[in-house]
Amino acid sequence: MNGHRVVAYTVIALALIATAGAAAKPRVTVASDGFPTGQDTPEGAASDLARAFIRQDESLLKSVCIRPYGAGQSRAEYIEYMAGVTADFKQKKGKGFPSADTPTKIARVFAARHLSKNGPASYGYASFDFDDVMFVDVEVLLGNGKQLLRRTMAIKDRDGKWYVHPVPDVSPLLSSGLYDETASVQLFSDVYSNEK
Repeated sequence: MNGHRVVAYTVIALALIATAGAAAKPRVTVASDGFPTGQDTPEGAASDLARAFIRQDESLLKSVCIRPYGAGQSRAEYIEYMAGVTADFKQKKGKGFPSADTPTKIARVFAARHLSKNGPASYGYASFDFDDVMFVDVEVLLGNGKQLLRRTMAIKDRDGKWYVHPVPDVSPLLSSGLYDETASVQLFSDVYSNEK
């Protein structure tokens, strides 16, 4: 009888250890604003894109956006978009106040999700050597006081870092179904534990 009790307690202890391990959330680095930062997670890259627009920060924009990829019109449109945004940053920087449609701070960051369609991730892997394709919904507060929810495509590149695609519409096969996804409900903090 004693032997059975020991086995039962051992099984319970192992189950508790396994459950505790499964329940442990991965860690995410957060910035001083309390939201993710860095390229270890799609949420960090998406939040850094929002910060680039908030600060009109050309260096941050270039470091967090996916490299120009592919060929033809999609690539040309992407490069043109990036040049336009950096020119706009230079024009607005130092004006001292945000315009009505400029983001001023991050309000909420939702947990990254995979697209429902398998096509975009498969296309990204086969055509551009991307490791993964996801999206992150980021809500920002604008200069006019309104809130804007921005759906951001996040791409894990071959170097293992997460980048964002600031204008996924230029690549219809990569972004297929992105704007048809349901609204995100799970916040990043439901998935990660914070680390400053």
